[in-house]
Amino acid sequence: MTPYHAPPGGLPPQTSLMTGRAIFTEAYCVIPKGCFSDIVTSALPGWTDTRLWMIARPMSGFAETFSQYVMEVGPGGGSDVPEPDPVAEGVIFVTKGEIWLSLDGEEHDLGPGGYAYIPPGTDWKIRNGTDHTAHFHWIRKLYEYAAGLAAPKAFVTSDREITPVAMPDTGGRWATTRFADPEDLAHDMHVNIVTFQPGGVIPFEETHVMEHGLYVLEGKAVYKLNQDWVEVEAGDFMWLRAYCPQACYAAGPGPFRYLLYKDVNRHAKLRGPGAFGR
Repeated sequence: MTPYHAPPGGLPPQTSLMTGRAIFTEAYCVIPKGCFSDIVTSALPGWTDTRLWMIARPMSGFAETFSQYVMEVGPGGGSDVPEPDPVAEGVIFVTKGEIWLSLDGEEHDLGPGGYAYIPPGTDWKIRNGTDHTAHFHWIRKLYEYAAGLAAPKAFVTSDREITPVAMPDTGGRWATTRFADPEDLAHDMHVNIVTFQPGGVIPFEETHVMEHGLYVLEGKAVYKLNQDWVEVEAGDFMWLRAYCPQACYAAGPGPFRYLLYKDVNRHAKLRGPGAFGR
């Protein structure tokens, strides 16, 4: 058993109530774990024995910088050509099972909590060499090159290898596991794990330019999203556009943890999609 939630798939019985917690607004979306059913999975070219739940993709007027997949790879499944876009960077985070990952010929075995950053242009392969299913998150973003900065190098680590950093004046009740160095401006996105101990809070409404994907790995809490308090639990996904006010109160009996995406360290676009210039 691991503390990370992975969707079991299947379908609710015909006797289930239809009313749930799913919501999509102009500022945020909540996809509860009950929405991760078989009928909303997809497949990808170049992958074998694999299905996925696509829980975020760039949408004009909403969150525009990233996509996020919950991957389910069966025994022997995987891909030798997983990424079709040479400018895309990626993060892999394993929640269940084990995967084999090759990055420019360097081989790695990742189990639950395993984390890999994959720079643009990397020759990578991924495979499930076991006799049981593997689950992992795959977050993709077009890398934004900046003058004087080379793209980050690939690295592999795990949740267990990184010491969470407590937020100031919280007594350790709110901490962040930072996989990439926050001082390294070569990174234009961060994918971290945020942990709240019972009773921990975000004590103000964060309102900022960064977009977010928040997949709840463990526990439960109430989250303030725009004007609404929403109860969330392990397996739920929150998708936030820029400037959506947000706060949190961890009300459960155990730790509340989520995998967090945010875009960082780059200028605002003044030209192109979402901008006024040409």
